[in-house]
Amino acid sequence: MRTSSRLLLACVAGTLFAAVPAAKAFALDPGAMADPNASPIELFAHGFQAYKRGEKDVAFQSLRYAADKGHRGACWKLARMYADGDGVPEDDYEAFRLFETIVRDPEETGANGTNAAYVASAVVALGDYLRRGIPGHVETDLPRARQFYFHAASYFGNPKAQFELGRMMLEGEGGRVNSKQAARWLKLAASKGHIGAQALLGYLLFDGKTIAIEAEPVRGLAMLTMALKRAKPDDRAWIRGLQEQAFGIASEATRRTAQSYADQQMASASGPLLQN
Repeated sequence: MRTSSRLLLACVAGTLFAAVPAAKAFALDPGAMADPNASPIELFAHGFQAYKRGEKDVAFQSLRYAADKGHRGACWKLARMYADGDGVPEDDYEAFRLFETIVRDPEETGANGTNAAYVASAVVALGDYLRRGIPGHVETDLPRARQFYFHAASYFGNPKAQFELGRMMLEGEGGRVNSKQAARWLKLAASKGHIGAQALLGYLLFDGKTIAIEAEPVRGLAMLTMALKRAKPDDRAWIRGLQEQAFGIASEATRRTAQSYADQQMASASGPLLQN
């Protein structure tokens, strides 16, 4: 099925699951199954504590009750559990539906609202699903995925959305190629510490073929080298491919200088060499 275009209009938006109301409001017994008559905040706090203890069956029940009462944090965490197969069978479509619920209700969706982080994350997740599709449920829709990323990137300043949007604009996915805007979004995401954006921007700086970015081989290779060292396992393979490609064609002088810069930056933890 195709999702409604109203979703994007509804996202007019906080903290995520880790920020939970203080335990002093916690009336349910730790370790006990949830009371469906408790308040959404109590249920969410109960689910959070159970999840931290590894009691995911208790957590799931509490979060489900809270989500049914409209608690967006509970909806978000349930969606992540389904998306990751974390304590429940993996179910992308159920995750999609829960993320959809978060962005559909127009209340408290402002960029500075209490639910802003949940809404922003849900918008990005929906963009991810629209980009790849869910067999039998959600069709791949690259133009709409690009719209969702644009909303999260511009309205919420979400670095993952900025990275994904930049990559889509660079490759012409879901719309026309726009190297200038792609570079802008990648720089924003990279400045916020997004490793993928730092890697891709580094490659563009090294390559020098993107008209929106002046070639800087040393800085580009240094950024790629740092990104590879900092990357999480899921991103390491594609970043390694870019880094090895650049390293293989770089001159010996460029390699040595880039490695020296990377070592200095890593030692000082001063960022991705974005400063001029």
